Amino acid sequence: MKVVIGSDHAGWSLKSTVVDYLRSLGHDVVDVGSFDDKPVDFPDIARTLAGKVTSGEAERGIMVCGTGVGASIAANKIKGIRAAVCHDIHSAHQSVEHDDVNVMCIGAQIVGPWLAKDLISSYLSAEFSTEEEFRRRVDKLHQMDAEN
Repeated sequence: MKVVIGSDHAGWSLKSTVVDYLRSLGHDVVDVGSFDDKPVDFPDIARTLAGKVTSGEAERGIMVCGTGVGASIAANKIKGIRAAVCHDIHSAHQSVEHDDVNVMCIGAQIVGPWLAKDLISSYLSAEFSTEEEFRRRVDKLHQMDAEN
């Protein structure tokens, strides 16, 4: 799978672990920054990351910031993005299975490398459900995107 990853300065230290892990699983990784611990505005990174997902250049995205919250808010501002903060295994897979999430956001100040790897495995192995109730709900999200 082609995965785009981004971080702000608060997530930068965890991002290298995430990139290495993704590559060890055989995923193709597109890194959109940041590339050091100098302060950067997370909305700028989230916009670039989201653009790679909505254009089809990447199938899914992973955004790492301090808590994951700011990254999620920023990514969700982009039409076609469904981002979620996932700090537990259940949310990491269920967000894809039920809500067709295409950007997972994690907080480097909340989770460590070990849990981040488990979250990533759960998120990337999940598939959107074929059940009508979940498809119907995500279709409504698409309609909401079209209204804005």
